[in-house]
Amino acid sequence: MLDSDLADAILAALQAARGGSLKIASAEIPAGSQTSAVLVSTQGERFFVKLAPAEQADRFAAEADGLAALRQCDAFKVPETIGFGNSAASAFLILEHLALRPVSREHGTRAGEALAQLHQLGSGAYGWRRDNYIGTSRQTNAFNNHWPSFFAQHRLAPQFAFAAAHGHRGDLQRHGEKICEKISAFFLEYHPRPALLHGDLWHGNIGELDDGTPVIFDPAVYVGDREADLAMTELFGGLPESFYVAYRQAMPLDAGYAQRQQLYNLYHILNHLNLFGRSYLRQAEWMATKLFDYLRN
Repeated sequence: MLDSDLADAILAALQAARGGSLKIASAEIPAGSQTSAVLVSTQGERFFVKLAPAEQADRFAAEADGLAALRQCDAFKVPETIGFGNSAASAFLILEHLALRPVSREHGTRAGEALAQLHQLGSGAYGWRRDNYIGTSRQTNAFNNHWPSFFAQHRLAPQFAFAAAHGHRGDLQRHGEKICEKISAFFLEYHPRPALLHGDLWHGNIGELDDGTPVIFDPAVYVGDREADLAMTELFGGLPESFYVAYRQAMPLDAGYAQRQQLYNLYHILNHLNLFGRSYLRQAEWMATKLFDYLRN
């Protein structure tokens, strides 16, 4: 069960959002890896509550900010944010509970079209109004009018630095330095329009309701190149071909996407390397080498 301090803090947040007479009827705590999940039931509603150590409270504030941004796109269902806060030991984020299933072939078209609509949003400089997180890794978002510079300075370079601090040096760092230095070579004839991105769009962060309505959650929102979102959906697989057909019909891809896809996904593999360890080292080295070889040709 929840400890009493955490239960009181969650109840206070629920009462502030739903009314002072609300009581917690039950709390189910499934096993979690980095962020625990608690399914909290009251007299008439169920809530999905994310938990983390208290020092990570800003991560949930950033997630709430990202969810609010995604709600600008009414083609997606985005879980309602009920509240967030912390007790002495734990931070929490209370979300509307949704019964989700993976994106199906039948409704993949809706999800692909919804992503294209999301990417129609966004303007101005690349970046975001606050720093946020990709998993538990901090993601800096200082605005920049030059997309390649933004991606090199605020995405790749910090992850290469984290990898070096973890002892991953050699060709990975040598190739990474060249990729960051010469990154504009991937954008010679491609100048992406600023688009609102989910930012962490693998298949585990998109789903659908029973009626096929697409749902997105767990964002790492910023304004960037739409291809970065699409590339990550392809990194670990799991989405139906109907999703990609619909997206490409709505927003055809530009020449050079294959190389930029590797560039964008290198960021996520480096982040996995830094968060989860050496099992991702070979893939990171392979991707960095492929990009380095492209720059040499």
